[in-house]
Amino acid sequence: MGNFSEILNYQWSKKRFLCVGLDTDFRKIPAGLQKFPVAEGIFQFNRAIIEATADHCCAFKPNSAFYEGYGLAGLEALIKTNGFIRENYPEHLLILDAKRADIGNTNLGYAQAAFDIFQAHAITVHPYLGREALLPFLEDRDHGVFVLCHTSNPGAAEFQELKIEGTDLYKIVAAKVSQDWNRNQNCGLVMGATYPEQLAEVRKLADDLPFLIPGIGAQGGDLEQTVINGLNHKGNGIIINASRSIIYASSGQDFAQAAEREAVILNKAIETIVNDNRA
Repeated sequence: MGNFSEILNYQWSKKRFLCVGLDTDFRKIPAGLQKFPVAEGIFQFNRAIIEATADHCCAFKPNSAFYEGYGLAGLEALIKTNGFIRENYPEHLLILDAKRADIGNTNLGYAQAAFDIFQAHAITVHPYLGREALLPFLEDRDHGVFVLCHTSNPGAAEFQELKIEGTDLYKIVAAKVSQDWNRNQNCGLVMGATYPEQLAEVRKLADDLPFLIPGIGAQGGDLEQTVINGLNHKGNGIIINASRSIIYASSGQDFAQAAEREAVILNKAIETIVNDNRA
């Protein structure tokens, strides 16, 4: 289909802004699937969710922690899931939510794992070690790099809103990524839906960057405020993630159908707000 930016722009042209987070926990999948070995049970659950929601989303985002916690079986499930997405839904963005960051030499290994082994189009990273350390990601023109900026968790402000010469740290990160790190047009920011005012402030500083926005659904972010505050001047620029509220919409045999219903409702709601804002 193309690289990170091409896929994202294609999906936005189709008015798809929803990202389905594959935060799959074997202990929470339907009992019928728990009869399989861990790797197969997780994969079969993911496959059903992907097939049910693909027409209503622009991206899938497996969080690596949910797979790493099951050891080799979890990693097998992640590789198999991502391979299924790449083979059957090549027009969808695949984001590995791994929040990596280390010195540059170590990041070479993280990049190789994310893009070659796990086949992701994009990855989430920490900015704390600076641009130099993240060059293995930033210099890869074909893959996206979503930098944590202002996250959705309750304790986000502890460091992210620290003042440095009168400016919030998260604003410094946003400006730095937009003005310096995005030389290959492959950067984005992670912005929590639970902090809509900060989301609006960052959009002013980084109109050119796509925002990956968690916090809708189980975390209680306000959808309308999130969409309006997150849109760029082109009327796109947002990837709204929902995980638990979609994939665990039902614990019964109808789990895939329930996930599809939730994805349809949320994607249509986002599209309506986008269209109203454009008007």
